[in-house]
Amino acid sequence: MLREPVGIDRQDGGGRRTAEGRSLWAATAGSAVETFDWTVYALLVPYFSGQLVAPGAAGTLVSYTGFAVGFLARPLGSVLFGRFGDRRGRRAAMLLSMTVVAAGCFALAALPTADHFGTGSVVLLVLVRIVQGLAVGAENSTVAAYVTETAPPGHRMLYSGISYGGVILGTVLCYLVLAGLLAHFGPQELREGGWRVGFAVGGLLGLAAVLIRRWATESPEFLVCARSDPQDGHGQGSRSWHLVRRNATAVFLMTAGLTSGYYLTITYLPEYVRHTGGSADALGTAAMIAPLLILLAMMAATGALADRVGARPVFRVGLLLTALATVPAYAAVSAQRLPSWIAATLVLACLAGPLATANVFFARLFPVRIRVVAMGLPLTLSIALFGGTLPLLAEALADAGHIHLVPWAVTAATTLSLAATCLVHEPTQSHGDQDLTPAN
Repeated sequence: MLREPVGIDRQDGGGRRTAEGRSLWAATAGSAVETFDWTVYALLVPYFSGQLVAPGAAGTLVSYTGFAVGFLARPLGSVLFGRFGDRRGRRAAMLLSMTVVAAGCFALAALPTADHFGTGSVVLLVLVRIVQGLAVGAENSTVAAYVTETAPPGHRMLYSGISYGGVILGTVLCYLVLAGLLAHFGPQELREGGWRVGFAVGGLLGLAAVLIRRWATESPEFLVCARSDPQDGHGQGSRSWHLVRRNATAVFLMTAGLTSGYYLTITYLPEYVRHTGGSADALGTAAMIAPLLILLAMMAATGALADRVGARPVFRVGLLLTALATVPAYAAVSAQRLPSWIAATLVLACLAGPLATANVFFARLFPVRIRVVAMGLPLTLSIALFGGTLPLLAEALADAGHIHLVPWAVTAATTLSLAATCLVHEPTQSHGDQDLTPAN
């Protein structure tokens, strides 16, 4: 028999606020740690590739291939872990994904070097990244469903912005840890084995996140749905499935501009600066922290705004501003008229609204019974196709002498996402969601 959700259904206002706070903390902290564990791999590639794969450019390329393979595993993970979350509960799925990713970090910290294990170290490296990719695949959609179902009415978009801020916070933690490792070990010692400490830190943070998520309660809306008849109208009719497919298509397209703009700014901007004749030295570890912290603050502010005016207007305005600002900002960087960190701050500020609202805006488009899978599959596919391949596309354009087309490609994807907001069919009020906007 399912138990009543402790601290929500039968407690007073103070108890509900405590439970809601724990739920938000579990979602945000877990997302931060999971993002750290996923991203620290990319930052440590230049340091561990020589030992785990091979010295030189070949080892670096193979190591980055492991990063890409993890991205490719995420859509499959969104189905496997997503089905678990839709059947066993959001809390259980968040605990499982966090445990797997943390174990993966400990495994990476303990991998034997190529000198001792030969090509076996490369095989283990790729296998660990595939497993981590499977676990991360449903993280965003599970957290989005959990926040949607546990946040207090009237504050869902604020909670959405704060919870997705965990992703940004995890990136900031990566930069801080890398800076600390470089300060303590130096580049040479970091290449000689100090990189293992970075993965071990990720594993320890993962264990802390597991404990935090154990304190959280299950989503009461999920428990109500789990008790109900599967044929009670939760997405079983042909018209409902038509709307699910339509909204899934919209999520796929809306994510395209969001993820390409984010990855261009967060991961590729230093390379863009180098390709356009500038110096990326000023865009080092410390320089990227300020834009990310500004983004965090703006996400909370735009989330609160969306609670007043609606998610779709805030989402649309953010995409429009991103489409208008990306090309001029990067052109100014190319002409060395604008410092790259200011350009990063400008583009990320434009993306703040869509990033803040995406979690709840996307999740509430789908019935509770299939919410994690229905949102997660189009989301992860779009991230893999438009975000994961962006560096490859950018490098291909750079090699062809067309690096200046990269911002235009992102602008095109953002414009496509803006148009896709017209496909969305928003639900009417359901399960006490008094703050949901009417269908339009």
